[in-house]
Amino acid sequence: MDLNRSDSLRDQLRSLKHEHHTLDATVNRLARNPAVDPFEVRRLKKRKLRLKDEIEQLQSRLQPDGNA
Repeated sequence: MDLNRSDSLRDQLRSLKHEHHTLDATVNRLARNPAVDPFEVRRLKKRKLRLKDEIEQLQSRLQPDGNA
């Protein structure tokens, strides 16, 4: 993988981690509020899980395969 592509993936990874962290804090705050729509909390939790999957995929692309 060339360095520019690798840097781009790292930038994307940082951005996704930041979004995941922010979303985690939002979900935790909203989940404690009984007036919040539970479907909204569920939607945000699903988004958080999708972000986690994207983060894991990017991390695996950035880490060299030790079995190759």
